[in-house]
Amino acid sequence: MLGSAVLAVAATVPLTSMAAEVAIPVQKVDPALRARLPQGIVTAGFMTSVNEGSFPPYSVVKSAHELDGASGDLVLALGQLFGVQVRHEAVSGLSAVLSGLKTGRYQLAIGPIGDFPDREKVNDFVDWVQEFVVFGVPKGNPEKISTLESTCGKRIAVMAAGSAEKVMQNQTKLCVSQGKPAINILSYTDQPTSILAVRSNRADAFFSSQAPLTYFVQQSKGQLELSGVGQANGFHDLFQGAVVQKDSPLGPLLVDAIQKLIDNGTYAQIMQKWGLSGNMIKQAGLNLPGKLAAAGGKPTDKPGAK
Repeated sequence: MLGSAVLAVAATVPLTSMAAEVAIPVQKVDPALRARLPQGIVTAGFMTSVNEGSFPPYSVVKSAHELDGASGDLVLALGQLFGVQVRHEAVSGLSAVLSGLKTGRYQLAIGPIGDFPDREKVNDFVDWVQEFVVFGVPKGNPEKISTLESTCGKRIAVMAAGSAEKVMQNQTKLCVSQGKPAINILSYTDQPTSILAVRSNRADAFFSSQAPLTYFVQQSKGQLELSGVGQANGFHDLFQGAVVQKDSPLGPLLVDAIQKLIDNGTYAQIMQKWGLSGNMIKQAGLNLPGKLAAAGGKPTDKPGAK
């Protein structure tokens, strides 16, 4: 059952967003993909995707079992390819999402959720977007927050158990070691509450993924703006995607299904509909940061931007 906290999230996120009036084509069942589904899903006729509340414009929780946004459109298309229904459940916080996947209560979390090598030890990630982490600040940026270094002594909102929280925890240690004031890290379980902290002057900035922050800035009617855009801000290549149990057959299957949506143009239509053209990737992949690290690349090793 959807908790009251998640219902509150749904109520605070307007649905008149960045979405353009785009009709996403209905997908035909792909027999080859369907044949690779676990038999339990085929027999039940559905699979359950878990989310942690609204993360616009990717996911917007409309009701207890209804998801809008780019994630909602994507998982709907995936269900059509597989010939099964995808049901939705919302829980409070990322920890509850990962716990539900571990116990098998849910088959996947469409996300997108930040993919990091440490997380790949216990889950598989099907990466379908690239993200960037920036600051959402009041208009005019009165506290002049534009870099990690400028957060010392400031009140910074983050998503609990996420990668941005880890970055801030590391940064506050650095601040103190340099004789500067510690960061007042304010951790929240959902995006709307985090951005509300900034709008109500309980936080000086919200440090999070650029796509949802862009959404909230557009919804703020001039009260908010972005800062720190175009910088690493503690991250290297940041991929986000769906999450499944470690070594689940759903991992490679979702990679191939999402790639089919990329190849037939549906993925681009979904991303463009929700103003996410800058977050598109050309090739879906399984555990991309871990593979990049193994190849000598430099993905962030910090666990959890969402």
